[in-house]
Amino acid sequence: MYIICVRTQNYIKMKNYRIKDIAAMAGVSAGTVDRVLHNRGRVSEESLKKVKKALKKIDYQPNLIARSLASKKDCRIMALIPSFVSGEYWSEVSKGIDKAEQEFSDYHLNIQCRFFNQYDKVSFDTLIEEVKQGDYEGVIIATLFKKSTFEFTQWLDKKKIPYIFIDAYIENTNCIAYYGTDSYRSGYIGGRLLSEKIRINDNILLFNIKSKESVESTQVSAREKGFRNFLSETNYKGSIYPVSISAEKPERNEEILYTYMEKKLKGQLRPRAGIIFNSRVHIPAEYFRKHTDNNFSLIGYDAIEANIKYLRNGIVSHLIAQRPEVQGYNSVKALFYHLVLHQTATKMNYMPIDILIKENIDYYNNYI
Repeated sequence: MYIICVRTQNYIKMKNYRIKDIAAMAGVSAGTVDRVLHNRGRVSEESLKKVKKALKKIDYQPNLIARSLASKKDCRIMALIPSFVSGEYWSEVSKGIDKAEQEFSDYHLNIQCRFFNQYDKVSFDTLIEEVKQGDYEGVIIATLFKKSTFEFTQWLDKKKIPYIFIDAYIENTNCIAYYGTDSYRSGYIGGRLLSEKIRINDNILLFNIKSKESVESTQVSAREKGFRNFLSETNYKGSIYPVSISAEKPERNEEILYTYMEKKLKGQLRPRAGIIFNSRVHIPAEYFRKHTDNNFSLIGYDAIEANIKYLRNGIVSHLIAQRPEVQGYNSVKALFYHLVLHQTATKMNYMPIDILIKENIDYYNNYI
C-alpha cells in the first residue's frame, strides 16, 4: 500500500493507493505495476508509459526507507566520542545520537558508541585498534586528535567504510559529511567579543586543559588560531598568558589559579579578561567568582548548565554555542541515508555560531 498526499485548493487530503488501484488507472496488471515500482523484471515500453502516466497523476512518491525493510538487514554504525558524565558537552552529542537511533530503530539501525578520554591521545589510539576488529558499515568520529583520526580514515578508506566527522573538520580526508561549527571562525568571533571588553594594552588569560601528552584538540587549535588572528589584525598590544587547569582533578584548580594569579603574575599588569576554547569555562568562572571583582570578563563555549549558571550571574559575559545534540542527530541520519538509501550527503554542514548572553539564554533552543 502506498500513501499519497493529494493537495486540493483548501486542504491536504490523505488517500491510500494500492498497487491494484494504480494498475486499474493504467490499464495494466498489478504485476506490471509492481515491476515498475521496484525496477525488476521486463516491462514493455507501452506499459511503462501507462504506469508512469498514472503515477504522475497521483503524484506518487516512493517510500524508500520502507523499501529498505525488505532486506531485514541491520545497518550497523559505530560512533567514537569522548566519555562524559551527565550534563557535560558530549552528553548532549550522545542525546542526539540516541534520538536518531530511536527514530530509525524500525529500519534496523543499530548504533554502537565507543568512548575515549578526550584528554588522552593514547586512549583514542587504543580504542581505534579495538574498533578495527569490529563489524560495522559506517563510522562517526569525534575528531579531537587530528593525526590519529587522519591515520584511521586512511584505514577506513581502504576498507571502503564511509565516515562522518563531528566536532572539527579535517582536510584531505574522504569523509562523506561534517557536522559542527567553523572552528576557526568561532575562535575569531571569540576574539572580537573579548576585544570589546578590554583596552588595546590590557593583558589576557588563555585557559587550557592539561592533557597527558599536551596534545590540543583539533577544534581548540583552530579556535585559538582564529582568536589570535583577530587580535593580530586589530593591532592588539597586550600580552596573552596561557594558564593550564585540570579537568580530571577539579579540586586542584583553585590552588592552581590562585598561585598563577597571585604569584606568577605578581608585578604584571593584572589581566582584565580571559577565554577558554572548550566547554569548561565554569572552572575558571568559579575561581573568579570567589577571588576577583566585577572588572574581569570571561568568555567560553557551549551552553551546558554548568556554564549557563555563570552566564546568568554575569561572571561569564558570553557563551559561544554550537548545538551539539543537532550534530549528533544529523550525523547519524546522514550516514543512515547514505548506507541504506544511497543518498549523497552535503559535505560541509556548519552549525550556527550562537552568541549567548544572560539576557537571551532563557530563550535559547540548544536542541532539535
